[in-house]
Amino acid sequence: MTMKQPAPRTPRQRALLTAGTGIVAALGLSLAMTTAATAQPAGTPSAAASTTVSPAGHSFTAKLSGKATFKAGSVTVTCTASSSSGQVPDAPGNHNAAGPVSSSTTPATYSSCTTSMPGVSATVATSGTWGVAMQNGAPVTAGLTIPVGGFVLKTSGLASCTVTAAPTSAATVNGTWTNGAPSTLAFANASVPVKVTGGFGCPTSATSSTFNAVYQVSDTTDPASQITVTG
Repeated sequence: MTMKQPAPRTPRQRALLTAGTGIVAALGLSLAMTTAATAQPAGTPSAAASTTVSPAGHSFTAKLSGKATFKAGSVTVTCTASSSSGQVPDAPGNHNAAGPVSSSTTPATYSSCTTSMPGVSATVATSGTWGVAMQNGAPVTAGLTIPVGGFVLKTSGLASCTVTAAPTSAATVNGTWTNGAPSTLAFANASVPVKVTGGFGCPTSATSSTFNAVYQVSDTTDPASQITVTG
């Protein structure tokens, strides 16, 4: 039996498929600050170490340091501006004798994002209550959770797609915390579940996205102080 070979793709079809591959990449970037107070750091043992976040009651902001990038094959997406804000719990809520300390944050904002894919642009809408849970250890870990459907990325141009993070339930993303002046929150190949919808060129079979980014966290109540995580 002679098998019929599929017709070769046209240049436009190849461009659409390339664009679709990068949609999830863009999502990964934008989720770098997605958080919720119900987060639980990965690998937290049943008898977790004591955690204290200081100073108690102080407000903070988290701003992207440098560039956040996502690379999938030959596709690269870069954002140079992103921020969120929140507040350390008042005492005694800023201390947990056997586990993480959680605090809520505002939905992150995203701007100055570019893509290596010609003819494709993206917009991001966020909603719901976000936050972060810090667990003291070596290293200090951060469990970040996005609420159900709390992040939606839409693309236009060669590919019109909608990417929704945490499509069916809240999802935890994992990072690490480093005390400093300012302290930093870093994500290395962090993963989050997604649902992709749209027409030709949209990666509708994709179920997850990864990203890499570093945020600087500053005390806005007292700029001379630092937000720190200890035992």
